[in-house]
Amino acid sequence: MKSISIDQKEILKHYKTIAVDTHKGIQGHVLIIGGSYGKIGAVCLSSKAALKAGCGLVTAFVPKCGYEIVQIAIPEVMVLTDVKKRCISNISFDLKPDAIGIGPGIGQDELTQKTFLKFLKTNKIPLVIDADALNILSKNKAWFLLLQPKTILTPHPKELERLIGEWNSEEEKFEKTISFSLQYNLIVVMKGAPTHIIDGESIYKNTSGNPALATAGSGDVLTGIITSLLAQSYEPIQAAILGVYLHGLTADIALPKMGFQSFIASDIIENLGEAFLSLE
Repeated sequence: MKSISIDQKEILKHYKTIAVDTHKGIQGHVLIIGGSYGKIGAVCLSSKAALKAGCGLVTAFVPKCGYEIVQIAIPEVMVLTDVKKRCISNISFDLKPDAIGIGPGIGQDELTQKTFLKFLKTNKIPLVIDADALNILSKNKAWFLLLQPKTILTPHPKELERLIGEWNSEEEKFEKTISFSLQYNLIVVMKGAPTHIIDGESIYKNTSGNPALATAGSGDVLTGIITSLLAQSYEPIQAAILGVYLHGLTADIALPKMGFQSFIASDIIENLGEAFLSLE
């Protein structure tokens, strides 16, 4: 199947430099919804990545057990808490984010599943869905019809299998993902080596990255980066393309200094600045 290479030449078609007179109020506000007892770190990674990818404001919506963790871990991030201590049970907020990332560390508690459905029924804000939010969707396939056009899904291979069913070959995997994308008008970021992005019949193949990215929390960081770009007024497909490329590029930049084994998800965030500078 023919694909478009996501390389620097392709990226520069989409990349926008920051205006000299911008301020945090117009640089995009991201809301990250996620976390559950023992998995607040995922929200911390997504939230910090969103900030480091250029948006002006980030708010994290977490269970009460995550309040102090997020406030201490990332002082630049604002925090809203659920009424429950250990899981997300009632997604309610009075701010107006420009993009929402939902799923990192969220778990699959029954209360979480119910409030996720309620949220999808009313949400009109550009959305990135990851992790257990994807797994909840895969159990309730009728909910796909509630998603806004060009919602971005970021499954790893097992999550993709739960969404589209099993496949017997690479060709069948792509055929089923394209069919799924067309049926529901969604963008699917097929995380892997390499990562592919499916937008209807358009296939994009990422060229950045290396095995160092195979580490816990890497996907949470990607969710934060893509959501950040979405909040900065990039079109969904642009946010996905640019986000995936930058995410991979950080590992290429860090490799000579760190090798494969010592690279962790936080290092993706730490190397984002250099990745952006390479586009200037």
